[in-house]
Amino acid sequence: MAARPPDDALSSRRDAVSLRVVAAGALAVAALGLGACGDGEEPSETITVFAAASLTEAFDELAAAFEEEHPGITVRLSFAGSATLRTQILEGAPAAVFASASPDEVAALEAAGLVVEERALARNTLVVATGEDGIAAFEDLAEPGLRLVLAAEDVPAGRYARESLALAGSDFAGRVLANVRSNEANVRATLAKVELGEADAAIVYSSDLRAADEGVGAIAIPERYQVAAEYRIALLAESDGARAFLAFATSPEGMATLARHGFTAVGATP
Repeated sequence: MAARPPDDALSSRRDAVSLRVVAAGALAVAALGLGACGDGEEPSETITVFAAASLTEAFDELAAAFEEEHPGITVRLSFAGSATLRTQILEGAPAAVFASASPDEVAALEAAGLVVEERALARNTLVVATGEDGIAAFEDLAEPGLRLVLAAEDVPAGRYARESLALAGSDFAGRVLANVRSNEANVRATLAKVELGEADAAIVYSSDLRAADEGVGAIAIPERYQVAAEYRIALLAESDGARAFLAFATSPEGMATLARHGFTAVGATP
């Protein structure tokens, strides 16, 4: 008859078996727990939104509010002149949504077959930004020697500014354009020239003055010379996140955000 193992040896074996069973059970429970946690997580998505430079503060606020309401979606914002962004998109930049300061840029993307859907976003008006020792009236833009800065002609703000000057007459427009010292890539770069004291005046959007330095003044452009800036927003990629952002930007909440930053709402989309 085989000798019976000592009680201590049997006890050690039972303890070892018990520990292995407990460990295996714990791993199984942990695996089930992880699976359940994964099933309950919000799906994650990152969407890239290209927006006109003049929309910077408004879209920063809009994106933050959107992410709060959609915890599974991250918004990556890229700001520049609308014409620059249009070119980048045509060259393959992976933007899911494009907010432009002009319908022309969106139309160019539509012609290339890149737009899934587009909507009206907002309107803006023009104003003359002046430095501390700047001009006193719109007519002063034609004073010889004035240092004037405009956005470039291929930028919406630059086109709108030149259209506005043309409404004031070819002679006046010619004298004003003779004072242009530089043509900037976007409206914020245009405003910065006045803020830095490198220009006496610049034609920018009314909304831009909300973010301007305290020393920057404003001169209204007469109503008869005003040109309304029409902002459009386009869906470029068919995804749940991109479509949700488009809907949010044109919702009553989105319109209220734009209005707080100096834009004119065009009517929320249900």
